[in-house]
Amino acid sequence: MSERLKVGVVGVGYLGRFHALIYSRHPGVELVGITDINSAAAEKVAQEANCTAYKDPEVLLEKVEAISIVVPTTAHLAATRPYLRAGKHVLLEKPIASTQTEGAEIVRLAEEAGVILQVGHLERFNAGVMALSERIQAPRFIEAQRMSPFVARATDVDVVSDLMIHDIDIVLSLIGGDIQQISATGASVLTPHIDIASARLEFTNGAVANVVASRISREKIRRIRVFEHRRYQSLDFIGQTLETAYPAQQAGEDWPEIISEQISIEPVKPLDVEIDAFIQSVKTGQAPIVDGATGLRALEVALQVRKKIESIQC
Repeated sequence: MSERLKVGVVGVGYLGRFHALIYSRHPGVELVGITDINSAAAEKVAQEANCTAYKDPEVLLEKVEAISIVVPTTAHLAATRPYLRAGKHVLLEKPIASTQTEGAEIVRLAEEAGVILQVGHLERFNAGVMALSERIQAPRFIEAQRMSPFVARATDVDVVSDLMIHDIDIVLSLIGGDIQQISATGASVLTPHIDIASARLEFTNGAVANVVASRISREKIRRIRVFEHRRYQSLDFIGQTLETAYPAQQAGEDWPEIISEQISIEPVKPLDVEIDAFIQSVKTGQAPIVDGATGLRALEVALQVRKKIESIQC
């Protein structure tokens, strides 16, 4: 492996452009080039990122050691397969695939090649989520809300795959146990797909999580509340504040005082942190925080939620 990791980006739409720009200014990386089916868009981003736009993805494949794949979810397997077979390390945007079968095939190919596969669950690199994770011990109940006003982007997928999967992944990482039962409901409002959804995840260890996602709300809300034994924590993703409440240990009193604390989180740019983590995993061989198996598990739960909702709508 070269001293500066040779990387590329496949797909430079809204999010892929940011991947290219972040790589272009990373001191440990040489951004070799980018490719996109929209050659005009690729040329424009290539000028911004000071790299080469390749019309033929095969040419880029031969020049890189690692790649970001930022294409529509339905194209993930087709776009990723050649790079994994060639032994390239891959940062693949979330969700890992549109079906469990395709997701499992991507994981298999990465394991067979012995390369790093990181799935782009961006919120794991949110400073507030990282601070919350460090303070969690044994959650019993989690409530997550992810609400957004409507924007005409990512409307080719449902809100479960687009937004809710972030919180599904976070919940799975915080609770850690197996899911015993899923119940869910939702509706399509503006698009042909599910635009608002609510799911209840019940775990074998007794923990429960309620997760709500909407892309048709008036205001933007990103919040997660975690209840543990004698402790409550609430994270505001947008305000980057973490509130904690717990009873004081006071002898001789019937009802102890409730102590409340608010912690201001030093904000970070999650995509910068995510890409840096990918680069470090490639260079050190250390497993990513969100590896292929983790991304696949989040997808499997999201697909079960969607199936529950669709069974009600029929």
